[in-house]
Amino acid sequence: MTIRVMSSGKGYEYLLKSVVVGDGDREMSSPLTRYYTETGNPPGTWVGTGLMSLDDGRTPALAEGDTVTEEHLARLLGDGIHPVTGEKLGKRFPSLQPPRERIAVRVARLDPDLRGEARAAAAQRIREEEVAKMPRTAVAGFDLTFSPPKSVSAIWGVADAGTQTLIARAHHAAMRDTIALLEDRVAATRVGAGGVAQMPIVGVIATAFDHYDSRAADPQLHTHVVMSNKVQGEDGRWRTLDSRRLHMAAVALSESYNAFVTDHTARLLGVTWVPVDRGKDRNTGWEIEGVPAALIAEFSRRTTGGSDGGEGIEQVKNQLIEQYIAEHGRQPSAATIAKLRQQATLETRPEKELHSLADLTADWRARAEVVLGGTHPLGRSI
Repeated sequence: MTIRVMSSGKGYEYLLKSVVVGDGDREMSSPLTRYYTETGNPPGTWVGTGLMSLDDGRTPALAEGDTVTEEHLARLLGDGIHPVTGEKLGKRFPSLQPPRERIAVRVARLDPDLRGEARAAAAQRIREEEVAKMPRTAVAGFDLTFSPPKSVSAIWGVADAGTQTLIARAHHAAMRDTIALLEDRVAATRVGAGGVAQMPIVGVIATAFDHYDSRAADPQLHTHVVMSNKVQGEDGRWRTLDSRRLHMAAVALSESYNAFVTDHTARLLGVTWVPVDRGKDRNTGWEIEGVPAALIAEFSRRTTGGSDGGEGIEQVKNQLIEQYIAEHGRQPSAATIAKLRQQATLETRPEKELHSLADLTADWRARAEVVLGGTHPLGRSI
């Protein structure tokens, strides 16, 4: 599980671009397989016990599993207001000054006696400083991306519909368990002068969007859980989530999700997990026993580099480490290596292409047959 800050305004729109246009086949048994032949991913759904805090008794309440609409996202994540009624949820997102306004204010404050070229030079320095600053926007929420180990997605990508459903069920159960843990032990708001004290909240308000594949079109079952920054304290007042506490718990929540996935897949599928050495600079991972390393490598083009000649995350990360050593004369620390890997992830990130699950599955099975010679990753025929 990873966490990314989502800004207010139109930061949510990347989620909508991936959603199918059609309604899918309502007779299909799973929300994932329902859109099997549609191009794109299933619509988002509401999650989190904080949904009860949106129930004012006057409008239809939102419940877990309800479909998220574009209007819902525009209100909650765009403007920080009630997703159904449009009513205020505490303070609205602040309207932050754009660079041109900040520049005008600072130039107006220059010494009146400063004239001619000296004043022009001072004004130019102000422009350069303000333009160089990172864009300032309010935090609307947090994108928690839940992605199981690669062996899970590898099996999911080539399995029959029944097995796919069980794997998706295990992934979703692990995700819900992690959100429940977050609500119980992590999520809080801050009160008092300067936010000196913590206060428990009713719960988090979030939307979940399932995706099928990586940006390299490899099987990667994952879910974007976008958690609103708006939370209701136990005193009934609306405030913002304590983001520092959330970020501090990120690693623990990620490890908890992995443990939950292990438990649920073992229970539903009867699989066994084994430790895997992921190489230098990375912690030991865990994968399902019996899934060939060759298949995992085939379905990891985003990490290792694809057959089209594109560089993978690990290749670029190693290049960045070499550059760091050349510039600093020493090996980077573990924390620095983690940052370099994040940089490599962004630098190698291709544009997302949308496909139907039917087309993706056909491609994955064909590639698996080449790698495995027609043998199922768990020993059965594909």
